[in-house]
Amino acid sequence: MNAFARFSSTSMALAQGAGAIPAAGFGTLIANPVAARQAIKVALEVGFRHLDCAELYRNEDVVGDVMREAFEAGTVSRQELFVTSKLWNNNHRPERVKSAFEASLRRLQLDYLDCYLIHTPFAFQPGDELDPRDERGEPIYDTGVTLIETWRAMERLVDEGRCRSIGLSDITLEKLKEVVAVARIRPAVVEVECHPYLPEWELLDFCQQQGIVLLAFAPLGHGMEPKITDDPVIIAIAQRVAKTPSQVALAWAVQRGTAFLTTSTNPAHISENFDISWLPDDAMQELQHRMATSIRLNAVVQTGVPGFVPRRGPMN
Repeated sequence: MNAFARFSSTSMALAQGAGAIPAAGFGTLIANPVAARQAIKVALEVGFRHLDCAELYRNEDVVGDVMREAFEAGTVSRQELFVTSKLWNNNHRPERVKSAFEASLRRLQLDYLDCYLIHTPFAFQPGDELDPRDERGEPIYDTGVTLIETWRAMERLVDEGRCRSIGLSDITLEKLKEVVAVARIRPAVVEVECHPYLPEWELLDFCQQQGIVLLAFAPLGHGMEPKITDDPVIIAIAQRVAKTPSQVALAWAVQRGTAFLTTSTNPAHISENFDISWLPDDAMQELQHRMATSIRLNAVVQTGVPGFVPRRGPMN
């Protein structure tokens, strides 16, 4: 591979013989359905082959429509596409897992999912309310189910053949170790906030030891302050390698062994985020050792309440 060879099409093998996940993924958390439809269409045309979805995003039907149209147009085949969705907190009870999974399949208009994740390790009160709150406005948690019980129900989805791999999201290393210790089917993917300001080296090391792919969400910091793409170290590297700061941060993600998700409604940014190239060793060393900022932007790992998703009422 030459010094700046494009490697957006890299895939990473999954545990349990469940195929491979594309290193570059497109997140579908876009509230406006018209904007979501157009952005996902552009992402597929640009070359993204992983779509990351969730019940919580409330637009799986939009994603399903775009995928069906892309299949019909020949833009991509189902076999070329890796589709992930997620079990939300109100469906952690084992008897609710399969019906939630099947509802996602129906909305996405698919026969199977490549990966299904537990969206957070926190169980909320079961029912139709996605964000149940008490009279003080605090989340109502479900103490009647454990994460391991939910994981067992996830394993049964794989047994039944319509879910090719399973994993976890928004989880700490300690909680992940608890699942790995007892799992019959090991997590294939762990999706967490991860970027140069939150590199999660210890979690990455554990995942690599266990054959788990770490999937980074918010790899560019979700546009929040402090802005990763304004960091002087990243800007200097970008100037040296004739790439944008965003492309540098995303290349770092793949080169260190993680997959990533980006989301944008801007066609130029969608294309930019796929056009990433290999970074020289000195740049990788700088990104590991010279970053002065350390920050977590999303507190979901402490509460199970998503930091980037607007609060909403019951599902329609």
